[in-house]
Amino acid sequence: MSAFTVIKCDHAGREELRYYGTLSERGESWVCVRAVFDFPDRELGYVTLKRGDLFVEWFYRDRWYNVFRIHDRDTHALKGFYCNLARPAQIETHSVRQDDLALDVFVYPDGRTLLLDQEAYDALPLAAAERVEIAHALHELERLIAARTAPFDVLA
Repeated sequence: MSAFTVIKCDHAGREELRYYGTLSERGESWVCVRAVFDFPDRELGYVTLKRGDLFVEWFYRDRWYNVFRIHDRDTHALKGFYCNLARPAQIETHSVRQDDLALDVFVYPDGRTLLLDQEAYDALPLAAAERVEIAHALHELERLIAARTAPFDVLA
């Protein structure tokens, strides 16, 4: 595993967050990064993120989302998946950069889903073609989750 940088940008391509992890796997059109949550604990209402939680993150250059599998720092139990709807990732040798488009899906360990930030997404000045891509991406995520297809194959 090698050092890897993750760069999260807003819808306009402006960098919002940069963090570091290790490259776990690389495919032709994707990377998998392992990163430790290194921020103060955050109670989100549907899940609590704790400093030290493990994130296993998949970024795709041919899909309009990324997927973060979250494991508890103490028990290693699956907390769920956080899926960010986003433009296809720009994957380089030692980094990935992706424009986040506000809309998110949280997937509980039992497969239930929660759509997040719809109002923020609706307010973005996106082209109609991008909104169509996001709608397709949501349907693809729903299908993968229901079928328990990787990376969702660990759901109950």
